[in-house]
Amino acid sequence: MPVVIVTDSSSRLPAPLAERYGVLTVPLHVTMPDGTEYLEGVDPIPDDVVATQGVTTSGANKQELTTVYRTAIEQSQGDGVVAVHLSRRLSSTWANARMAAEEIGDELRVVDSRSVGAGVGLTVLAAAQAAGDGDDRDAVYEAAIRAAATGESLMALQTLENLRHSGRIGAASHLFASALSIKPILHIADGVLQLKERQRTMTKAVKRMVDTAVEEAGTDPVTIAVQHCQAPELAADVHRTLRTQVPRVTSSMIVDLGAVLGAHVGKGAVGVTLGRGLEPLDQ
Repeated sequence: MPVVIVTDSSSRLPAPLAERYGVLTVPLHVTMPDGTEYLEGVDPIPDDVVATQGVTTSGANKQELTTVYRTAIEQSQGDGVVAVHLSRRLSSTWANARMAAEEIGDELRVVDSRSVGAGVGLTVLAAAQAAGDGDDRDAVYEAAIRAAATGESLMALQTLENLRHSGRIGAASHLFASALSIKPILHIADGVLQLKERQRTMTKAVKRMVDTAVEEAGTDPVTIAVQHCQAPELAADVHRTLRTQVPRVTSSMIVDLGAVLGAHVGKGAVGVTLGRGLEPLDQ
């Protein structure tokens, strides 16, 4: 059996791809102000969770991770497991994964994707493709590390309110002392969300984000993931534009950010992630 890949629900990996590559997913947690808790990808979560003040999110705990890791190890029949999780600077999941790995031993390698959302997902797919090619556990781990290092993610936000409440923002925290009406373009840098630039309207922010993604893609073959929070039409427009303007698109997809990430970026957010070195994806 090939090396088995494990991730968490922040990866937003489409079900057909997870099934095709045999990826196992550990759910993250969403807790409502009244204490009701949901497991992302397991429980039906109300759409209005992203607009509800007081909603909190939390990572997968050690016990949850260990249970899935042991299932994956059994499935691998001795080839081992590589776990790819969202940035350690944005969630407790990676730290809990490391504690689980200390208990489990050498059969498990844990990767900090240094990203979130589709950035995690494309790193997962890079690892899964290496595993499918017959690479051993260490080589699959290295493939994931390379994908994490070369991926690029941008996101335009309709509102800053969610980030203001969640605190999941790095160098852009000073924005909250200025006009909340600005439309920021964020990127992932050093494992955290940081301000790349700002625009006065969402239309201008999305256009600038797309232009930047096209520039960063250059003439390299890239995999494109467009992600959004309850903005499917905007995401479809961004996807069409990128498919037209990026010269060499290996594969592309549109994914919803889900409840956990949506609670932090707010309704209307749209983002672009570029991945390099991936084989074409068949969904």
